[in-house]
Amino acid sequence: MKNDHLYLHNFKTDRWPSGHPNTGYLNCDGSPTKTSILNQRREGTYHFWTLNFGKRSQEELFDLKRDVDCVNNLAMSKSHANLKKILKNQLFAELREQGDPRMFGKGDVFDNYPYSGSATDDFYKRYTSGEKVRAGWVNPSDFEKETLD
Repeated sequence: MKNDHLYLHNFKTDRWPSGHPNTGYLNCDGSPTKTSILNQRREGTYHFWTLNFGKRSQEELFDLKRDVDCVNNLAMSKSHANLKKILKNQLFAELREQGDPRMFGKGDVFDNYPYSGSATDDFYKRYTSGEKVRAGWVNPSDFEKETLD
């Protein structure tokens, strides 16, 4: 963050930021708001679903003075190209200095940290292979039946 701008670099853009749709977006607890947004997508209205559950682009840049909710991504704006470059360089330099594994080709370490309990280990694999895995923090209606890209 610099000069009221927030720069984000998403290292794995193929990932679902709130968890895989077929397993109920497990990184977002069940709630009436979540249910409403998921139902809107199922009915063809994608705006709020995209903002909350959709995959992210590799780079995001937000003007926090004009866009406190970080909705308007300025990363592709030519007028912000220099600022984006400066912020990216700053971020990567700080990550290298701190020894962040992603800067040294070892970012997969984050996928191997153990969970607090074995009940949710390998949830995606277990669920998609047909095992009845309990996910009490999400609603049964949160699980998408169709595969989303």
